[in-house]
Amino acid sequence: MDRASLKPDNLKIMFYDAATFYYLCGMKRILVAAVCALGAVLSLGAETQEERMHQGAYLQFAAVPGRTVDHVRENRGVVVNPTPVSIRWLGRDSVDVSRGFNLEKVPMALRAEFEAAATSKSIYGDSVGTHGPCVRFDKAGLPVKITLTKAKKGELPGAYTLAIKSHGVSIQANDAVGVFYAAGTLCQVVESATKNSQLFRTHEPCVPTALDSHLAFVPAMEVSDRPEFPIRGVVEGFYGTPWSHEVRLRMLDHMGRNKMNSYVFGPKDDPYHRTPHWRQPYPAAEGAKIAELCQRAAKNHVNFIWAIHPGGDIRWDRADYDSLLNKFASMYDLGVRQFAVFFDDISGAGTDSHRQAALLNALNRDFVQKKQGVKPLIVCPTDYTQAWANPTDSGQLAVYGRELDPGIEVFWTGSKVCSDVARVDRAFVRERINRPSLTWWNFPVSDYVRTNLLMGPSYNLDTTLTRADMSGILSNPMEQGEASRVAVYSVADYAWNPRAYNALDSWERSLTDLEPGATQALRNFAIHATDPQKDYRKIESWETDTFRYDNYTEEQFEALSETFSNLASAPMQLAVGGANTELFKEIYPWLEQGANLGGRGFMALQLIKAYESGESDEFRNTYRLLDLVNEVQRPAWLQHRVGTQRLQPFIDQVLRDLRPFYESVSTGSAGTHGQCVR
Repeated sequence: MDRASLKPDNLKIMFYDAATFYYLCGMKRILVAAVCALGAVLSLGAETQEERMHQGAYLQFAAVPGRTVDHVRENRGVVVNPTPVSIRWLGRDSVDVSRGFNLEKVPMALRAEFEAAATSKSIYGDSVGTHGPCVRFDKAGLPVKITLTKAKKGELPGAYTLAIKSHGVSIQANDAVGVFYAAGTLCQVVESATKNSQLFRTHEPCVPTALDSHLAFVPAMEVSDRPEFPIRGVVEGFYGTPWSHEVRLRMLDHMGRNKMNSYVFGPKDDPYHRTPHWRQPYPAAEGAKIAELCQRAAKNHVNFIWAIHPGGDIRWDRADYDSLLNKFASMYDLGVRQFAVFFDDISGAGTDSHRQAALLNALNRDFVQKKQGVKPLIVCPTDYTQAWANPTDSGQLAVYGRELDPGIEVFWTGSKVCSDVARVDRAFVRERINRPSLTWWNFPVSDYVRTNLLMGPSYNLDTTLTRADMSGILSNPMEQGEASRVAVYSVADYAWNPRAYNALDSWERSLTDLEPGATQALRNFAIHATDPQKDYRKIESWETDTFRYDNYTEEQFEALSETFSNLASAPMQLAVGGANTELFKEIYPWLEQGANLGGRGFMALQLIKAYESGESDEFRNTYRLLDLVNEVQRPAWLQHRVGTQRLQPFIDQVLRDLRPFYESVSTGSAGTHGQCVR
C-alpha cells in the first residue's frame, strides 16, 4: 500500500459512518481498524531522527501507593473528598433523607453557608442551573441544627463535627467556613450514599424494606473533621495560554467543594501580571472578570490571591514602588484581599535578595497592614528550589530568614523545580527562612512538555508532614484546566488529611468526580496519559503487561488486546456517554492519538498471529500496513503523546523483532508455511 492510494475524503466519510455503526453494534475490533485507517490519512508526515523514541525495555517506576477501595462495601456507599479525619458509624441504622432538610431554625447567615455548599457542583455531575442543588430543602425534611463553638487550641479555621441521625442533623463548627465545609460533607454523603442505599438498609420497622426509587437513605453517622495545613489550593503559575474565565470559575467551585482555600492568580503569559504591563491597571473588561472571580472565590471560601511579577524589569526606584502600590490598590478595589509577589525565573538586577526583602517589608507595612481585611503577603523567591539555591549565609534564603517580616509566606518547590514533597528539602528551606515554607508543587504542570497530558495519580507526597514542616501546598496545573482537576482533587485530599491519603484510591475517585457519565472510558485513557517522559517521571500503563512476540501466554495476549481496544474506543464512549463536554474538547487531540495508538496496537497483535500462522502473504501484507501506519501517524502522535512508556514501545518492538522475517518473505527466501511458527 502506498500513500497515493489513500483517498482522504472518502476515508473520512467511511470512518465516521462505519465507526459509529460498528461501535453501537459492539464490534470493537472493526472500530479499531477504522480508527487506524483514519489516522493513516490524517497524520501523514515524517519524523526526524532526533524525535525517534528510544526503544527497548520500558522504564520501571515505583508503584502508585495505596489501594483501590470498594466504598460501597467498606464505607456503606459513602464517598467524601477530602477524606474526613474520623467517621463513626452509628450501628447499622439508616436515615431517610428523601424529604430533604429543614433549615427553619438555622440563623440566616449560616443558612446561606449551608445553601451555598448545597448548590456547588455535584460529584456525580449535577451543577447549578442544570439539575439543581445536590440536596433538597423542605419544611418536612430532617431538621438541621447548627452551633458555633469556640475553637480548640491549635485548631485551624474550617474544623467541624457533623452528626446524621434519624431525628435530625447537627453541625458544630468554629466559624462560617466550618459550616460551609460541614454542609459540603453532608451533600457528598447524600449524593454518594443514596446511590447505593439498598446496601445498608436495615429491616427495622422504621426503615422501608422495599427498594423504592423515590426514597433516599444514608447511614447514621458522626464525622469529626479538621484540616492539617492552613493553605490548600492552586497556583495558576504555568507558562502558556492562561485559563479562560469559565475554566477559572469552574475551578473555584471545584476547590470550594473539596475544601481548598487558596487560589493564586499568576499566569506567566498575563501581560498585566508581569512584563510589560505590570505597572498598569487592567483594562475595564479584564478587571470586571477579576472582580467576578473574587466574588466566586468568596462564595467558596477561597482566598483569591493576585500575584505580580515585577522582577524582570524592576528599577528599584520610587516610581516603581508607587506603581506597585497603585497596582495593589486597583486590585483591592476589584475585591482582591491577598497578594503575592513573584521573583521567579528572572536574572539581573531583579534578583537582589536584600532589595527584594526590603520591598516586601515595605509593601507589608504600607499596604497589607493598613488595608482592611488583607491577608498575609506571599513571595516566590528567585531561589525557589534547592537545585540552585545558595545554601550559605549569604544566599537569598538566609537573607529572607534574617530580613523578611516573619508573617510573609515563602514559596518553595523542593529539591528540584518538579520534585516530590519530601521532609528533607522542607527542612533545608526552613532552616534558612526561619518559617515553614509554602509548597509550590509543580504537578500536574506540563509547560515543559506540552506534548503530554499528566492525568495520572498524585503521589510521592510525604504523608507524615505537618504544618510545622510546611504551611500548605498549592498545585501548579496544566493549561488544560478541566484535565487538571484530577490532580487538584487529590491535592485537596492530601492537604486536608495527609495521614489518611491513599493516592491510588484518590485518583480513582477523581475520575468519577470529573467524568461521572463515562468514568471507565476516561480511566481507560488516563492510565496511559501520565508520564512527561523527562524531568518528573511518573509511572504509566501500570496495569498493562507487554511482551515479546515469542514469549507470552494467551492470557497476556487477550489482556493486551483488550487494552488496545479500550483505548481505541475511549473517544466514542466519552462522546456518547460522557457528561463533561468541556473536558472532552480539551483533551480530544490526545484522545484521537490514543485511538490511533489502539488501532496500531491491535494490528501489532494481529501481526504476531500472522507470523505464527505460517502464511507468508498474510504476514507480509500485515507487516507492510502496520509499518506504514506507524510511520505516517508518528508525527501527530509526537505532538499529542499517549502510551509512551509501554504501548508505543511494544508496537515498535514487534516491528523490529519481525523485520528480519519480513525481509526474508519479501525477497522470497522463506517458505510459505510452517516457517514462522514459534
